Amino acid sequence: MVYDIAGLRVRIENKHEYTTKFCREYLSEDQTSPCDITASVTDEAFAEEKSLSPNFSGGYIENICLYRSICQQMPLRGRMLLHASVLEYDGNGYAFLGKSGTGKSTHTRLWLTHLPNTRVVNGDKPILEDTKDGFIAYGTSWRGKEGWGCKGQVPLRGLCFLEQAKENSIRRLTPAEVTQRLFVQILLPEEENAVVATLELADSLIKKTPAYLLCCDISETAVKTSFEAMTGREYENSKKAGNEYED
Repeated sequence: MVYDIAGLRVRIENKHEYTTKFCREYLSEDQTSPCDITASVTDEAFAEEKSLSPNFSGGYIENICLYRSICQQMPLRGRMLLHASVLEYDGNGYAFLGKSGTGKSTHTRLWLTHLPNTRVVNGDKPILEDTKDGFIAYGTSWRGKEGWGCKGQVPLRGLCFLEQAKENSIRRLTPAEVTQRLFVQILLPEEENAVVATLELADSLIKKTPAYLLCCDISETAVKTSFEAMTGREYENSKKAGNEYED
């Protein structure tokens, strides 16, 4: 079946029904025109992934391998996977990144709680596209364990790397500092030309997108700190927004 993913036509050759249901929201109305990407899973790739996650179903294992195949082909088409939570506020996207356990999901919840009209574009594995006007972040069916996300796209206006702290503070990162932190959050493909393309995309992302380091706790003040720095606007909301997590 052919799906519309990150502005591309992607043919997914799956054996299990799991992925057909998983990606149904992105099913293309045009099933006959040429595709940009074809994703399939070799027996070797499936066996390797299964050895890492023996308790998961065959459909789930295949699904993981398929997304990896898709994302490894994205760089040659001006796109790449970023391990981050991308939130949309007032038509602009902001990506929160960090090592496991640094509070990405927690800070996402805080924005949803305290900022009206915030939605999650993708809570874990968005695809970014490089354009002349900056990067675009796309939602996909692959949204992480919380399942936060929606079908859509948003211009990416900022990167925010998270670190836990007792007091809230934020500062703009230098390109060298961003480079050091960014490369653990991207997927490097196996093919050499795709690796080169990924590095070029990462370099462009660093040049085009402001990046910050947020040292934060889990309070509303943390939201105020990140919001004001990245949007340039005054934080005024102090009431719970009552947003629902997109799924």
